[in-house]
Amino acid sequence: MVERDAELAIVDEALDQLTGPGPDAGGALLAFSGPAGLGKTTLLAELRRRAHARSCTVLAARGGEQEQSQPFHVARQLIQPQLAGTSEQELRAALGGWYSIVGPALGLCAPEQGPPPDPQGLRDGLDWVLTHLVVKRAPVTLVLDDAHWADPESLSWLAAFAPRAEHLPLLLVVAYRPDELPAHADAFRTLPGRAGQAPLPLAPLTPAAVAALVREALGDHADDAFCKEAWAVTTGNPFEAVELTAKVRGRGLRPVEENAPQLADLAAAQRGSGLVARLERLGPSTVRFAWACAVLGTAIPQDIAARVAALGTEEAAGATTRLRDARILSAAGTTSDHEPETGLEFVHPLIATAIYRAIPDALRVALHGKAAAAVVDAGLGSSAAARHPLETHPENDPWVVRTLREAAGENLRAGAPDAARRQLARALREPPDFDERAAVLYELGCASLLTEPANTVNHLRAALAEPFDDPTLRQGIVIRLAQVLAHSDRLAEASESLAREIARTPDVRARLRLQSEQFMWDAFNAAETDSPARSRRLTRLADRLTGRDLTERYVIALRAWDACLRGEPVDVVLHHAGRVLERPFSWAHEDRGFEVPVLAAMVHMYADRPGRAEELFEAGTAEFERQGWRGAHLSFAYSLRAYIRYRRGRLVEAEELARSGLRLAERVGRRTPVHWYAIAILLTTLLARGRVDEAWELAREHEFGAPFPAAVVFPDSQTVYAELLLARGEVRAAVAELEAVDRRLTPRGIQNPAWCPWQLHLARAVAADDPQRARTLAADAVRRARAFGAPSAIGQALRVAAEVAAPQDRTELLREAVTLLSASPAGYELARALAALGYGLRDADLLTAAVVTARECGADGLVEEATEILTGMGGALPAAPPRADWVTEEEIRAADLAVRSEKEPEPTTPDWVLSAACRKLGTDRSGLRAALEAFARSST
Repeated sequence: MVERDAELAIVDEALDQLTGPGPDAGGALLAFSGPAGLGKTTLLAELRRRAHARSCTVLAARGGEQEQSQPFHVARQLIQPQLAGTSEQELRAALGGWYSIVGPALGLCAPEQGPPPDPQGLRDGLDWVLTHLVVKRAPVTLVLDDAHWADPESLSWLAAFAPRAEHLPLLLVVAYRPDELPAHADAFRTLPGRAGQAPLPLAPLTPAAVAALVREALGDHADDAFCKEAWAVTTGNPFEAVELTAKVRGRGLRPVEENAPQLADLAAAQRGSGLVARLERLGPSTVRFAWACAVLGTAIPQDIAARVAALGTEEAAGATTRLRDARILSAAGTTSDHEPETGLEFVHPLIATAIYRAIPDALRVALHGKAAAAVVDAGLGSSAAARHPLETHPENDPWVVRTLREAAGENLRAGAPDAARRQLARALREPPDFDERAAVLYELGCASLLTEPANTVNHLRAALAEPFDDPTLRQGIVIRLAQVLAHSDRLAEASESLAREIARTPDVRARLRLQSEQFMWDAFNAAETDSPARSRRLTRLADRLTGRDLTERYVIALRAWDACLRGEPVDVVLHHAGRVLERPFSWAHEDRGFEVPVLAAMVHMYADRPGRAEELFEAGTAEFERQGWRGAHLSFAYSLRAYIRYRRGRLVEAEELARSGLRLAERVGRRTPVHWYAIAILLTTLLARGRVDEAWELAREHEFGAPFPAAVVFPDSQTVYAELLLARGEVRAAVAELEAVDRRLTPRGIQNPAWCPWQLHLARAVAADDPQRARTLAADAVRRARAFGAPSAIGQALRVAAEVAAPQDRTELLREAVTLLSASPAGYELARALAALGYGLRDADLLTAAVVTARECGADGLVEEATEILTGMGGALPAAPPRADWVTEEEIRAADLAVRSEKEPEPTTPDWVLSAACRKLGTDRSGLRAALEAFARSST
């Protein structure tokens, strides 16, 4: 290597740090950039040699111009050799819980039936596998050449993973052409390398370096003029300089000044038309073989190339020899001793590109068609073959349609929806037969659901317009269309599309399935105009069903949710939820969304069974993770678990979970439904912790405010925004928002203050200017809460009613609030009620209890407020006892006694041991039996 001493010194320094002893040892990032031919591949080959010499594990991959559309092509090159050939048992042990998620993407196992992982979940799995591999086989050097040609799935994953290298025993090195690096890999342009270095650009060789190359190859007698001309015609490009010297030597040309004019022609012969002319001189069979190799790309199997070129085995071997002698294909055995050959390779990508582009257009198309058939016949599968039909012209070939559909199905299940979408779009242009077109459009809609919702709607509507007689397919199309419309915040259109299909569906069970979907999306439509009538229809239908299949259980679950929103008695809500959960209720069913299982879990939280809700969420979250759903699904799970913790008064944990949910939601996109949920729950938690300014800055940063989403969000986004305004003292603005909430929810029959306490916030907001209105609002909220029957909802309403009541009425309201809340799981609301009652009675014991309870909750603002009042009264600040999240034996005994006792506690005598048990078990008094049974199961 010439004039690469500086680069090699950096390589050695990085390898020394990677393999050296002591605390300074560790990984690094290196990126080399430069136009074609400047020696990036040669430099990386030397880097790999030096890494092997230091006993590093080397993971190597190379992007290919022809393989860019083949998903995970680079990832497979990196990881597959390390795991290929192992037994299934060993492979499962190596991949752990990621086996069924990552294995198909890496070509290590076939995709399983069922819902595919989302792209983010798959990237997380690849992160885990690579990290595990690096730790197990450290030190590791990962080398990616021609990164600009890497497939998008692999490249976006590696670009996101790269910053981790410095925290692992991993040297990650990439090389690319800067003008051809795609947008999704822009991270490599500013790759933070050692000591903050930017990517290292490779410079052309100087005249002296080219002269050294010439004299090394042709002899020291090469004169200066000849060497200078060699530099001029190659512009210092190392590849062209080396190839030029080989041509000079092959021609027997003396390296003297009188022969220097011939160098320009020789240099031209190694690129473009000159290279093509040189190739044609090798004979027609050799030309066909070279063309076949150019179509196949990299790591070319000789037997497949022979079939594409229509050559016999001996002819192909002869063509290979001639192409190697002509320095078009690499010589045999030129790879490292540590890296066995994987197939034929061109000497340089420039040669492959020139030959590929020289193939006549019609012939190139035909060769891609033959390549597809040859790859399939070789047993490599539809996925490996599918990139070739993408380069052919449509010919109404059923085989092409079938191959592309099979490949798309495999890629979709493997977590590569973009590749599946490209393949299905090409299948559609073939075109498929009339009776197959609707199915292809449906599959295309499924593949583009997450990435192109607008196009998905068009594809699915076009599918419905096709003439076909498969009712199952038609139902699937309509359900998927409704799903994508709903996820695009077009819930009314989703409902209308289902209603039209319901009217034309004669089969009773099929109609029920469609009705269940319509009821679900109507439940999430914040602007639904016919909510009370829909509730009546749902009630009549659900009360007749027995729950014999999944569709009936979905309808019953929606009935439980509707009853909760409308404030029907809590026993009714839990009865319907119990009917649903008598048998396991999957959160990741292939043909269903996760929304209804979430609603079935959430009704338990509103009904003062948050412990049961968390139990269901833990199972659902685990199911999401097993499926590789780590985008929107996991964000919803974290955020709603945070909300459950908030309702239990475990605010520190709630904030941690909410922030985790928000990080995942940011990957999905701002102002998406999952983002609204994450922000609303985090804001609610921050307000409870007393951090109003931080909540406001967060809301501004994430543009939390009008216009609010068309989908129902809980907690209600507009109500949370009004609560934030009220906490900032912006009373008029808060009143306007809360009155808008009233106009939106009341016509829909949503009356449960446990679900949305807008009346309570409005009562507080108008209390100063219109105390009578405030008391009326609070009294109505108390009435609604009592009708629902959850102690935490009644207690919260009573506390606010006391806040806006006449002074003489406050104590009685607060005493009842404390008693009810003490037998509920709502720790934060109990702390607020204790503080209010203690302040009103000037009772140091109650204020002390408020401080202790608020500390347990992490309600820092309330702790500060109650402490100030307590010390102002001369009371002693309570010590901070060690927090015990687990249920003590004394609390278990108290809970067990309460279960066996039929007597309800006196309204003025809270049992504080039982109160702690309720909070820790996550239930009110009436749910203690089930909570104790669940606790016993978890303990064993």
